[in-house]
Amino acid sequence: MGNNFDEYGSVWNGGLALIKLLIRWFIKDYQNVDNKKVREAYGVLSGVTGIICNVFLFIVKITVGLVMNSIAVISDAFNNLSDLGSSLVGILGVKLSNRPPDEEHPHGHGRYEYISSLVVSFIIFGVGLELLRNSFWKIIKPEEVTLSTMSILLLVISVAVKLWMFSYNRYIGKIINSGINKATAQDSLNDAIATTAVLAGTLIGRFVSFPLDGIMGLIISALIMYTGFGIAKDSVDLLLGLCPNSELIESINSYFLVGEKIKGTHDLKVHDYGPGRISASIHAEVPEGADIVEIHSIIDEIEQRIKNELGIDIVVHMDPVEEKKEDCCNDDK
Repeated sequence: MGNNFDEYGSVWNGGLALIKLLIRWFIKDYQNVDNKKVREAYGVLSGVTGIICNVFLFIVKITVGLVMNSIAVISDAFNNLSDLGSSLVGILGVKLSNRPPDEEHPHGHGRYEYISSLVVSFIIFGVGLELLRNSFWKIIKPEEVTLSTMSILLLVISVAVKLWMFSYNRYIGKIINSGINKATAQDSLNDAIATTAVLAGTLIGRFVSFPLDGIMGLIISALIMYTGFGIAKDSVDLLLGLCPNSELIESINSYFLVGEKIKGTHDLKVHDYGPGRISASIHAEVPEGADIVEIHSIIDEIEQRIKNELGIDIVVHMDPVEEKKEDCCNDDK
């Protein structure tokens, strides 16, 4: 997995240069992303960066929203405040998930990260629900929205900050395979779209008579709740246990079917205990008359290759099967 760092690092430029610089400054041995401590450092760095950015955005937007008397901008500000809480939960989740296995949890605590993502989704959904209520009342009792050049500039800056947060969270999410960062990246992109829509709606609202500000607030709150629902669904799927995708199934099976000694496989089961903590079991069909020592050696080698190349701890059960005999009879007379 460590080799992916350079691959992903060459994809994005611009805003990502800053997060790459921060990674090099604050994360020792940053390229060794298979190391649990390094992975934890990535999570903490992204969380702290998110807290700083969201505090800045909340202050900017709540100030602009109060000056403009815009429920849509105020809703957007409190959405950023919920993102701050999500960053705190993310830091806590990555810390807890990195705890070593113990007697009660022999497979480690990696699923804390999935639980953290679920908590983040609840926070997002709750904020969206409250903003939906406020926006509804703003439609019933609309108030005039004022707009200034400074307000426009500050909202444009907030969009740029959220786009940067989207980029660096997506980058880190792929580097360390983090569900929290991927969820945060999507939420940041939604925020950037929402703020852009608020700005456009406010400008258009100056030329129309209906309560566009409240309507934009409804749209933003619905978008926030939809994001929360999507993150919750993904988190619950991981906690309940998803079927492995077809690519992973084919990849695992390919390790067993390259030689003559293993005739087939069946009953593959994959268990996800958190990022980098995947276990699996499979039945390998071997000739019933084969040398058990030789077969055992082949199986050990395959298990180690899968561990090294796929990062999966796999247990193999050998099933002796009768070899099919070729028909040597000749009907020629």
